[in-house]
Amino acid sequence: VGDIFALGTTSWRIEEITHDQVLVSPAFGQPGKVPFWKGDGLGRPAELGAAIGAFVREISTSTPADARTRVAGIGLDERAVNNLIALVDEQQKSTGQVPTDRTLVVERFRDELGDWRVVLHSPYGIPVHAPWALAISARVRDRLGVDGAAMAGDDGIVVRIPDTDAEPPGAELFLFEKDELEAIVTEEVGGSALFAARFRECAARALLLPRRDPGRRSPLWQQRQRASQLLDVARKYPSFPIVLETVREVLQDVYDLPALMTLTNELATRKIRMVEAETQVPSPFARSLLFGYVAAFLYEGDSPLAERRAAALSLDPTLLAELLGRAELRELLDPTVIAQVELELQRLAPDRKARNAEGIVDLLRMLGPLSIEEVAARSLPFDLHHPAAVAPEAEVPPTAESVPSTTNTAADSAPLLSTLDELARSNRVLRVTIAGVTQWAVIEDAARLRDALGVPLPIGVPAAFIEPVPDPVGDLVSRFARTHGPFIVQDAATRLGLGTAVVTDTLRRLAADRRVVDGEFRPGASGTEWCSVEVLRRLRSRSLAALRQEVEPVEQSALGRFLPVWQNVSGSLRGVDGLAQVVEQLAGVSLPASAWESLILPARLPHYSQAWLDELTVSGEVIWSGNGVLPGSDGWVSLHLADTARLTLADPSGDETSPLQRSILDALAGGGAYFFRQLGQAVGSTDDKSLNAALWELVWAGLVTNDTFSPLRSHLGGPAAPRRTRSLRGRASSARVMNSGPPTGAGRWSLLPLAEGDTTVRAKAMAESMLERHGVVTRGAVVSEGVRGGFALAYKVLSGFEESGRARRGYFVDGLGAAQFATGATVDRLRNFTIDPESAAKLDAVTLAATDPANPYGAALGWPGPAIDPGAATEAVEKRGHRPGRKAGAMVVLVDGSLALYVERGGKTVLTFTLNEDILRVATMSLSATVRTRLGKLRIERIDGDFSIGTPLGLLLAEAGFVPTPQGLRLRA
Repeated sequence: VGDIFALGTTSWRIEEITHDQVLVSPAFGQPGKVPFWKGDGLGRPAELGAAIGAFVREISTSTPADARTRVAGIGLDERAVNNLIALVDEQQKSTGQVPTDRTLVVERFRDELGDWRVVLHSPYGIPVHAPWALAISARVRDRLGVDGAAMAGDDGIVVRIPDTDAEPPGAELFLFEKDELEAIVTEEVGGSALFAARFRECAARALLLPRRDPGRRSPLWQQRQRASQLLDVARKYPSFPIVLETVREVLQDVYDLPALMTLTNELATRKIRMVEAETQVPSPFARSLLFGYVAAFLYEGDSPLAERRAAALSLDPTLLAELLGRAELRELLDPTVIAQVELELQRLAPDRKARNAEGIVDLLRMLGPLSIEEVAARSLPFDLHHPAAVAPEAEVPPTAESVPSTTNTAADSAPLLSTLDELARSNRVLRVTIAGVTQWAVIEDAARLRDALGVPLPIGVPAAFIEPVPDPVGDLVSRFARTHGPFIVQDAATRLGLGTAVVTDTLRRLAADRRVVDGEFRPGASGTEWCSVEVLRRLRSRSLAALRQEVEPVEQSALGRFLPVWQNVSGSLRGVDGLAQVVEQLAGVSLPASAWESLILPARLPHYSQAWLDELTVSGEVIWSGNGVLPGSDGWVSLHLADTARLTLADPSGDETSPLQRSILDALAGGGAYFFRQLGQAVGSTDDKSLNAALWELVWAGLVTNDTFSPLRSHLGGPAAPRRTRSLRGRASSARVMNSGPPTGAGRWSLLPLAEGDTTVRAKAMAESMLERHGVVTRGAVVSEGVRGGFALAYKVLSGFEESGRARRGYFVDGLGAAQFATGATVDRLRNFTIDPESAAKLDAVTLAATDPANPYGAALGWPGPAIDPGAATEAVEKRGHRPGRKAGAMVVLVDGSLALYVERGGKTVLTFTLNEDILRVATMSLSATVRTRLGKLRIERIDGDFSIGTPLGLLLAEAGFVPTPQGLRLRA
């Protein structure tokens, strides 16, 4: 009692407070405090909104019994269960649909005054709905000329539309193109109350609002006043750092623009649908939203000074683009596309030229005043005295192919001038002088040219065409922008005969109405340019289409030739430095441990030495990790550069650990590294066999590693293991050593670093590594590596790379679909691997592990069928006994990029994929050389299901050095 508070525009003094009333009296002229503050809540995240939507969808589509069981399972009592199910049922009866994660509902009804309320029911939360509401308010303001007063809540958006004779808007009010929506939100954020509040906070953090006495608090109203004064000055300088930081904070920290962009894209691709409903009274869900709407606008006129002045803010789009990390369009727009679009806009393309007198009138109406030479360049030769020359259109409109490709020349000026004079006498066109040049214009432009340029009009212009127009300069500049590609201010000023200052001011007004945008558009140009919004949208879409169609798809065998060279198979890499490059390209790829030093690394590094890998691991530059067990002592192993290991390491398998394994993890958790014997002492284990088994289970679970590759070599069962045990006989510790099982080798054991927790950072690193490793990333390549998130995640990230100009999407390899990604340089290099018929006689073969990333078969490319009559293919497969696969220990032989041989693990069976004897001879020579230099021995028992000796391939293998044995063909080093 006695307090004075502000309500509306009047101050009131509290006289008495009862149990249900506050009795007041006017306190005119006395300052009052705001009775309460309704701040903006954080809102629910989009992920939680999607989960709530899925929950509602599950309830609404289930039977009553199942719905009751589902709701009761989340911990609600019987009354809450009844209320929740009844609420969902009532909403479904009211609107016909319930808003879920897959369905958004647009509801329309009239309020108490007869105006329309349009409600979008969506579960995705305020961070998504708030920027969406800004764009909706801007659309209502632009289309209807009124403030749409859109309010966002966690459960949707409420918009008020004044009652008019026109049909009230529905779902189309909420649908935007992705680029359009992002641009509107960025522009509109400067006029929001949130911006003013955040600007005050940013200014205070930057010490731009100093206190007179640091030991005392400054009143909030004084901070607002000083912040509003600072904002009033800052808006004159769009590059003011605090303004840009405020915009960044609002767009990235408060709003969830990425989720809104994803939702917009899913609406466009029909993954999420939007349905409409018109109700007589608000639905149950709408009532909750309306309560928040009333609270938000009850004291709308009481907004502080800074909030009111924020609406006048203008932002520098160039600096803002740099701040937010957006790519300039000069990296994306195609010069050829720009030139072609300009020809079409200027009606210079053959299919856009005027074909008769009516076409000339349309030409002048679309492009504005033109000289006689410019009209001639945009007209096709036609008989000016033929009746069809003045007809609006012929019965069958001519096509671009059916008309001559020539244009009117100077010799044709006389008949063309005669036609223009005839049109002028019929008050269709008029002759004017602009910037000292005689030009022709349509009669509808008479008032614009007079009011904007001061052009004297000829006598006889009908009065209907000389009435003043609201914005003559804006009309002329806007038409210039619509009919040209990206231009500078001087271009428009010279063409229209206006001053650059006048044109600049007009362009800024048009930009405020989102009719033109400024930026950097033309490749090779410099400085700020202007472009119509519609023209820019056309340029972007056509440039992307041109990039995708620029390269014709190559045959699949070209990818088989390209990929081994891309991954330096049989290349020029040497020594430890070369090995580091190989590890960088293959980082994170899980391959059989037995294949790394027998096939994978030697294929890329001639004269490979195990000491090179030990040098990199001991020095800490490279680490290795296990990713699962294979039959025998083998397992999946990946190599990583230490600097980027957090981005390429897989998550641990998470298998339940034994007490001994937990003791090992506890001992290593301190960050140290232990030799095997030290680790046994640390965990108190005297059973080396059990300790060794527990240690390797942790290795294959992706938890523990060693600082050398030696223990892995020993674990694979090398011949040194038994000899090492025998050499220690007779020592004091002989009993312990003999019972220790497979030796662990040298080196120290330690925990692997944790993988990067930020999924966005990992996804970006994954996409970059896939481009680096495969050159051309396809669905099969991603699936074959078992990438976390699958191709859906990779596609999303790579699509972002395409939009920023870092990659291209297109149909590069025949038969693999259009969802292929590569860089421009990679595509150019891929095209060099197409076979030249003149040099096709030379055959090159390469033998790889079947799991090698350089082998495209079974990954990007499917396995080919048997090289026999297609009608007998089924019988041949049954005879072979198995199909090829990317299996541990298996090998493939590629000849000129095509699969020739598939060798099963251990050589028990071989599959052929060609009948060409020359190709098979080259393939057997490559296989023989690989076995001699890398594997030591190989025995082939069966070929395509038949005993190997005596078969056509068996004879070629004998020529390559294989010798017959009772078990088959054998080769030793």
